[in-house]
Amino acid sequence: MAVLQVVEIPDPRLRLVSTPVDAVNDEIRTLVADMIETMYDASGIGLAAIQVGVDKRVLVIDLQEGEDEEGKPVRNPKAYINPEVLSESEELSVYNEGCLSIPEQYAEVKRPATCCVRWLDETGASHEEELSGLLSTCMQHEIDHLNGVLFIDHVSKLKRDMLLKKLAKQRRIG
Repeated sequence: MAVLQVVEIPDPRLRLVSTPVDAVNDEIRTLVADMIETMYDASGIGLAAIQVGVDKRVLVIDLQEGEDEEGKPVRNPKAYINPEVLSESEELSVYNEGCLSIPEQYAEVKRPATCCVRWLDETGASHEEELSGLLSTCMQHEIDHLNGVLFIDHVSKLKRDMLLKKLAKQRRIG
């Protein structure tokens, strides 16, 4: 496994619509393992392949909920290959989202509270599940990445400009 470089805004690759995975093979499984390692290294809970410069419809999520006997978060990473939202609730939820590609910037984003998603796992098996809570939010956020959409696209222009100015200042300061 390897820690990969996380692509940050304004890299144009973040605006690409990712291509579907034709076959779940060792190359994809290696990508998944590297993405999980990268996600943990960056202290994230989700990561889309395009965020590490790979134009494939692959994402990984681990909400790291709960703690083990030593007080460390319980890790249960999952890969979602060619994920697609089949339906969304009309009910909305608000979550203060951040993104590894827009470091240390956060904004409240409204998204459907639940969504039904279909995907393939690392073995190529198909799954379909109704997601809710933080998992639903995270899944929608990561699928947005696969479609070239960033969380800042869901906030007002004023809020987006403010976040980008804060990020620019943060980068200048170092």
